[in-house]
Amino acid sequence: MVDRTVEELRARAEEVSALLKVLSHPNRLLIACDLMEGEHSVGEIESRTGVRQPALSRELARLREEGLVGTRRASKQIFYRLIDPRVPRLLDALCRSLRDERGARARAAELTDGGGPDEWSNIA
Repeated sequence: MVDRTVEELRARAEEVSALLKVLSHPNRLLIACDLMEGEHSVGEIESRTGVRQPALSRELARLREEGLVGTRRASKQIFYRLIDPRVPRLLDALCRSLRDERGARARAAELTDGGGPDEWSNIA
């Protein structure tokens, strides 16, 4: 019999893995990062990210299909915003790790040089 905790972790791992797959495309990740700052129109997203209209429309549609972004129409403009609460938490963790590159390298070196398992408790 498999431990219930392991089954719960497996289910969560599959859920997070699916989310990571959606965000693994560079343009979708860039768009999601841009939307971390708030709601933007398609034109604003295009100018802020440099993702051109055909690709932008395709990637926004995928993010919308996956339930990560929502829309609001105002006249002829469509505004996009993040609606999945997991996305800001995930992106915040990624951004923190990228901003703290030196610290991350130092922690990685400690782990490979025999740092204890306590270091892993900070990852979550």
